[in-house]
Amino acid sequence: MEYTFLGRTGLRVSRLCLGTMNFGVDTDEKTAFRIMDEALDAGINFFDTANIYGWGTNAGLTETLIGRWFAQGGQRRERVVLATKVYEPMSNPVDGPNDVRGLSLYKIRRHLESSLQRLQTDHVELYQMHHIDRRTPWEEVWEAFETQVRSGKVDYIGSSNFAGWHLVKAQAVAKERNFMGLVCEQHKYSLLERTPEMEALPAAQDLGLGVVAWSPLAGGLLGGNALKANGGIRTSKQTDRIEKHKSQLNRFSSLCAELGEKEANVALAWTLSNPVMTAPIIGPRTVEQLQNVLRAVEISLDENVLRELDDIFPGPGGETPEIYAW
Repeated sequence: MEYTFLGRTGLRVSRLCLGTMNFGVDTDEKTAFRIMDEALDAGINFFDTANIYGWGTNAGLTETLIGRWFAQGGQRRERVVLATKVYEPMSNPVDGPNDVRGLSLYKIRRHLESSLQRLQTDHVELYQMHHIDRRTPWEEVWEAFETQVRSGKVDYIGSSNFAGWHLVKAQAVAKERNFMGLVCEQHKYSLLERTPEMEALPAAQDLGLGVVAWSPLAGGLLGGNALKANGGIRTSKQTDRIEKHKSQLNRFSSLCAELGEKEANVALAWTLSNPVMTAPIIGPRTVEQLQNVLRAVEISLDENVLRELDDIFPGPGGETPEIYAW
């Protein structure tokens, strides 16, 4: 496994981040435990989850499952750089009218305490805003996070699904408060979703933020099974998307065959080739899926291959404003 610094911090994390969204939903507890053990053995120390995972009335289930895995001991908790998130409602009647999306100080405090209980830990290394809150002022948001950092319950703060200007504004207010602010942004990014190259990724790079890519395989479309008759759980639900991108996916498969590499690994290697990228999130449902993508960090794509991938999956054409102005 390879490692890199998380943005401008001194914290080193693996170049693959283990996503746990499937745990307790598509992946049972026994298998999830095996995946996490295998990930640690493979050198993956960066785990990502969210309080909402489990979904609906089962929100919190994934954190609970991870907590039970930590409780087995063997220094599992000590070896993991753990990231979780806050923003979504948790279907908790005790929250009353505050059981809505948002980042109020009240909600951040309560939801962090609940996450820590479920995770059976006293802190998280990275606490992420799951989405931008356009209603709550940054002075309140940063007051909430500063309190948790000072208490030792959180080491670093991250964001997810922020626009470039959201990142800039957040950091400007943090600087006024003499607070570190954000250290990374988690963003949807893949060969099939390159819009972030316009503003979000350049902003993150300029601010010294790491970037963690979610859905780097485009919901399974880039995983190699989309064009097969039995494409798997995710791709079987995406018939329209598969048909729309069928020509691109065929060309991509042919290129990967020429390279002698699996589609998923080439897609992940392409994501890792971006200098702003810290790690793509992998979301294996099985141990075999985890083992299959470990090869991605070993693949180096040369300029010819990168140009061919650009031809198959064109990006926006550059950063703003040059892509639409001079």
